[in-house]
Amino acid sequence: MSDINIKITDREGVTHDVVAPTDMSMNLMEIIRSYELAEEGTIGVCGGMAMCASCQVYVISDPGLEPMGDEEDAMLAEAFHVKENSRLGCQLHMAMDMEGLEVEIAPYP
Repeated sequence: MSDINIKITDREGVTHDVVAPTDMSMNLMEIIRSYELAEEGTIGVCGGMAMCASCQVYVISDPGLEPMGDEEDAMLAEAFHVKENSRLGCQLHMAMDMEGLEVEIAPYP
């Protein structure tokens, strides 16, 4: 089995237990979209290119995420509602070591 269990709190404050595949090259933004946890047109606006921050999440529990890259850091420097634990969902690619990840979807600008 190559699925992991993560928790995603939507913009209404409801927490969802989600099973995410690690063998399909999906990122967190795509998981959120596939489970319809954010209103259509309010997440992944740029298509996952780290150019809009509509997929920003707050990391509540970090089991060992990859470090933030320069593009992600630059986009978050210009985004709204940024916190110290902000990440872009499109830059978080599902991997086995993300088991137990907990995030909250940031407000849409």
